[in-house]
Amino acid sequence: MLFKRTSILFIAIVTAVTAAAQSTNNRDTDVYAVTGATQTKHNALQKFASRLTIGGYGEAALTRNFYSDHFNRYKYPELYADTVSNGRFDLPHVVINLGYDFGRGWKMGMEIEFEHGGTESSVEVDDDESGEYEAETEKGGEVALEQFWIEKEFRPWLVLRAGEIVVPIGATNAHHTPTEFFTVYRPEGEANLFPCTWHQVGVSLRGKPNKHWKYEVQFLSGLDSERFGADCFVHYGATSSYEFKIANKYAVAARVDNYTVPNLRLSASFYGGRTFRNTMRKIGAAYNGCEGGLKIGAFDFAYDNMGIIARGNFDYARLDDAVEITKFNSAYPKHSSQDGSPSKRQPVGSDAMTYGGEVGYDFFSLRNAAEDDHQRLILFGRYEYYNAMQKSSYKDSYAYTEKKRFAVGVNYMPMKEIVVKAEYSKRMFVSPFNDEPSLSLGIAYSGWFK
Repeated sequence: MLFKRTSILFIAIVTAVTAAAQSTNNRDTDVYAVTGATQTKHNALQKFASRLTIGGYGEAALTRNFYSDHFNRYKYPELYADTVSNGRFDLPHVVINLGYDFGRGWKMGMEIEFEHGGTESSVEVDDDESGEYEAETEKGGEVALEQFWIEKEFRPWLVLRAGEIVVPIGATNAHHTPTEFFTVYRPEGEANLFPCTWHQVGVSLRGKPNKHWKYEVQFLSGLDSERFGADCFVHYGATSSYEFKIANKYAVAARVDNYTVPNLRLSASFYGGRTFRNTMRKIGAAYNGCEGGLKIGAFDFAYDNMGIIARGNFDYARLDDAVEITKFNSAYPKHSSQDGSPSKRQPVGSDAMTYGGEVGYDFFSLRNAAEDDHQRLILFGRYEYYNAMQKSSYKDSYAYTEKKRFAVGVNYMPMKEIVVKAEYSKRMFVSPFNDEPSLSLGIAYSGWFK
């Protein structure tokens, strides 16, 4: 009997210990499973973070203009010769850049830009008007997707990119971040005559054959000649009022950069395409020979060494059939509240030209090299010329399109990503138009956060 009871107790103890051990093993397995899942998730997040890039740039500016900003100041200049000054605050550009490396040479990039603070609009119920719904615009500005592309790198010298891409014609389009020019606002010549920042849907072939050369060739839709104007030339030609960009006509763009000389970049760019018939309007037989061929040639450079920073550009553009385009655009109905016509209904010049240069000296470069912490204090001067009607049948009636501008000022960079700017500038015209002096202050950043 004792043996039987002892056997039963032993069996019970063994069973209990086995169950406890099994329970412990199960808990260990569960803990391991949870730990493994957490580690897998952590590794995935690390991989995602290592492939993601985030950056951008932004500008805030204050300007006091010592001239009239009335829209008729060029039509009746004598009425606005003694106008008191006026001031402006602005956020010219605030940009967010995102990029992702998928691996195996595949990458994505995008840029969202808020110009002049973006837009604010709303719909509200107006109690003073019997509860009617009322649309309200609270502030101006623009929000635009300025870049969205996917690329495949086959070799460093052979990269295929497609999507919304920057068209790198001229110095300002290729180098438009606020740490790449001295003035508070972007250089006026290229920014007024051509789209800026110029971006379109297209296909690009680009690369770096070696450390001295970089190139890019693009295939794009042509600009829209209906949006050209007297004072802005082809500036608005890349925009579209539709949910798509009409591509009845096509264009090519190309740019080459050379870095053979240390601290010096030399660049040349070219654009060629047709601009007429990129429309949904019916075009009569009278315009059968009109193509609106546009050609732009540009040269620019940048030098930075021993405290001296110098940049410059020269751009010349030729628009064929400018008289016919002017006639066609003038046939638009006059604007009304229901109209929304995109045409400026203005004469267009056949040739446009701009050139300019800026030179600055970094006084912090005189410090001991051991004290170098990327701070810079730069005194600068800039001069530029631009004319949307360098040649035109309507040049005499639009003499104010010929502009010269100089600026002097200072840039302080506490670090390479941030710049504080101050400048005095003067825009000069031929008689009888009034010169336009102004004072501007700005602060800006540009860089990659990751």
